[in-house]
Amino acid sequence: MALENILLHLNSKVWTDAGTILLLFILFLLVSVKLRNRNKPHKNLPPGPTPLPFIGNVFNLDTSQPHIDLTKMSDHYGNIFSLRLGSLNTVVVNTYSMVKKVLNDQGNSFMYRPVNDITERISKCQGLTFNNGYSWKQHRRFTLSTLKFFGVGKRSLEFIIMEEYKFLHQSIMDTNGLPFNPHYIINNGVSNIICSMVFGRRFEYTDQRFLNMLSLISKALKLQTSVFIQLYAAFPRLMDLLPGPHKELFSCFHQVRAFIKEEVDKHRADWDPSSPRDFIDCYLTEIEKKKDDLEAGFHDEGLQYAVLDLFVAGTETTSTTLLWAFVYMMKYPEIQEKVQAEIDKVVGRYRRPSMDDRPCMPYTDAVIHEIQRMGNVVPLSVPRMTNEDTILEGYFIPKGTLVIGSLTSVLFDESEWETPHSFNPGHFLDAEGKFRRRDAFLPFSLGKRRCPGEQLAFSLHVGVEPSFDYKVGNHWMSPTT
Repeated sequence: MALENILLHLNSKVWTDAGTILLLFILFLLVSVKLRNRNKPHKNLPPGPTPLPFIGNVFNLDTSQPHIDLTKMSDHYGNIFSLRLGSLNTVVVNTYSMVKKVLNDQGNSFMYRPVNDITERISKCQGLTFNNGYSWKQHRRFTLSTLKFFGVGKRSLEFIIMEEYKFLHQSIMDTNGLPFNPHYIINNGVSNIICSMVFGRRFEYTDQRFLNMLSLISKALKLQTSVFIQLYAAFPRLMDLLPGPHKELFSCFHQVRAFIKEEVDKHRADWDPSSPRDFIDCYLTEIEKKKDDLEAGFHDEGLQYAVLDLFVAGTETTSTTLLWAFVYMMKYPEIQEKVQAEIDKVVGRYRRPSMDDRPCMPYTDAVIHEIQRMGNVVPLSVPRMTNEDTILEGYFIPKGTLVIGSLTSVLFDESEWETPHSFNPGHFLDAEGKFRRRDAFLPFSLGKRRCPGEQLAFSLHVGVEPSFDYKVGNHWMSPTT
């Protein structure tokens, strides 16, 4: 009898466990179907590769260089095609005409930044880059006016650049003419120019707190390309339980924010609203002005994210472009000589070029623009998200769709550039040798969301790029073009 009771108990337990498993399986299927129907692509979406269940087309892309795979897809599917990144419907647009439609002509329908678990973890969708709506408009207006106040596009910024150039030059001279990797020195110099406007001071190139912050930003930007980040977007709750680069990414941004918070706390201790020293002081004043306008989002946390965005957007991209200047001047010494000859003719050997000299240096201006075009530092636009249902080229793009513009396709558009895959300053010169602007020159994106540091980038190029003679080291690896 005892054995019979035991067997009955075991049999009952087996059926109970089996029933539980069956119930969970049915529940899983129901949730899956619901999610699939909720995120089911509209029948009139642009064409694209078939997505896998749940993860979509994540593994169709080399996350370290996604623009290469997206270019190949455009050859097959056309200048507008769709993907699924996790559960997100995504549309990719290519060529100047298509990117212009999305970022400018129909920009009001494609204005938002994506709101997801990644952007929430990194910035809580505050600050500048991933902010939206009224708060974004207020922050952009404030940032542009404040950067202008502290010199962007003015002589005062040139003074900051020239002051930093002295330290940059000395750091290079300290190499005693030996081959060296200029990445860290250039990154230090560019970052210090931003520090001067944001923190009101520069940091020594040996300052470990400063160097650690730059290292964390560089590491975070590299980690963002990991497939783990795409998987996090698809399965945030599951990925929170697993180790991987996504944990490192969030840690990097957290540590950079801690550095910024320390600087903000120092500013608040001796802040004088009547005498603003830098961006932080001005933001603290704006917090007081907007304390009754909660939707504007001006508060201490918003300040930290705004400063973080300025560093991420301004430091790595600008310094990388300057490094491309080194590369192309080493590969094309005859172009380097022509640039130096024009500078000598216009400003001589005893002063640095200024923005006022720009109209008189068309060839130098053209070379700087061609470096930015060929450097292709930002191959894909920062993702947008449709804030309303819209029609693009006859295709229905529903609200909440992720939209990516291929800036690579614009900068190498064969219908816009005479020799798109060759380094050719003539792209920016007319028949008389005068500088000419090109509509398809979009290294800083387009429309209301374009990079606010565009003027800063050009000022840095004028101040630094013509300042050195570039020579090839023993381990030279030539660019492909």
